Amino acid sequence: MDTVQISIELPQDAFSALRQEPAAFVREMRLAAAVKWYELERISQAKAAEIAGISRAEFLAALSRYNVTPFQYHSADDLISEVADG
Repeated sequence: MDTVQISIELPQDAFSALRQEPAAFVREMRLAAAVKWYELERISQAKAAEIAGISRAEFLAALSRYNVTPFQYHSADDLISEVADG
């Protein structure tokens, strides 16, 4: 997998407010962004897990911690269509 490194500037007290070291903060920020983008249906579970840097199983567990459903079906017809295609 090719990667790109980016940097962002944050206030020094952001880490103390969240009681996290910078590395842990970055991991949590990646996960939170991936969960939100998944919740908004902008990315798949697999892509979200990749962005977060964790396995798909770990991502599914994280969805539970964030109270986000792992399902992206809006109706019974959506679910039936997915099962028929799968």
